[in-house]
Amino acid sequence: MSSPGFRQALLSFGPHAGAHRVALRASVSTAVPLLVLLLIGHSEWSAWAAFGAFAALYGRNRVHLTRLAMQSTAAGVMLVAVVLGSLVATLPDPLWPMIVGGAALAGLVSIVSDAEDWHPPGPLFALFAFSGSASIPGMTLAAVGTAAGVAAASAAFAVLLGSAGTAWRRARRLPPLESPPTARDYRLSPGRRVQLRRVARYAIGVLLAGSIAAALGIGHPYWAMVSAVVPISAGAFAAGLARGTQRILGTTLGVLLAAGVLLLDPSALAVVLLIALIAFGAELLVGRNYGLAMVFVTPLALLSVHLASPTPVDQLLVDRLVESVIGALIGIGVGFATRRWGSLPR
Repeated sequence: MSSPGFRQALLSFGPHAGAHRVALRASVSTAVPLLVLLLIGHSEWSAWAAFGAFAALYGRNRVHLTRLAMQSTAAGVMLVAVVLGSLVATLPDPLWPMIVGGAALAGLVSIVSDAEDWHPPGPLFALFAFSGSASIPGMTLAAVGTAAGVAAASAAFAVLLGSAGTAWRRARRLPPLESPPTARDYRLSPGRRVQLRRVARYAIGVLLAGSIAAALGIGHPYWAMVSAVVPISAGAFAAGLARGTQRILGTTLGVLLAAGVLLLDPSALAVVLLIALIAFGAELLVGRNYGLAMVFVTPLALLSVHLASPTPVDQLLVDRLVESVIGALIGIGVGFATRRWGSLPR
């Protein structure tokens, strides 16, 4: 790893590239389902709606049918993740099944991500949907159906919204846009061995991060699991080190921002509106500098958790910061230990 390469990855600021359109879709896809749940008096279902809305984050560099295909695949994966996680949550002691299942899921979804050339790449959002659902207390088998229905409706809305631009261009008889070429590799050869090594990286990182967080008795071990994925998703070790560092620094600033908001004790409606606004900011920056985006992503996650299941603010903030640091360090460590394994190109 060269120091200039690390600094460049850490401090680089990418082009705008129409990020406001993606940010608007992400904001609306998240806000509308949450507002509907708030209106019908079921804000406790908001986590499942947010997980379904993750489908809106995919295909930012795709248009028309290619975006529809990528978002539909992502929506299906999110739905499966929510259902599996909800089933795990019904177990008498779901913690270790969540950790082991999350490690396996992360590896499997990474194969789908590589084969479909997902953007954003990797299993982060699917892992979040699974482990977050598995961590919801008081789940019953009957509630699993509710989780599936809410997540499916939210994901379907996100996919439909993602296709709105295509319908608008056709209605106005505008020429179709073209997506850049994909980098799909269904054969997995000669990169098969390399890809399976990346599967192992994800599984090892998630398993270690979840196990350490659980052993320390921290309240939200899935945050450590999700954070471990971040450096690994970057590919090369230098990029992963920069991404992990950005995760730690951005989370620290984001926790301070979230503290200022949560200590004001906003109403549920205010929280939903803030989530929509912050989601716009997060998606506006995530393709430009991940560290800056994390300043928004952190309060977004904390507000979403607080909306679904109100938690003492100090506990919520400490858990988020400690677990994010643990996960990021584990992901960096796994990347360093396996740096000679090689990686598929991004």
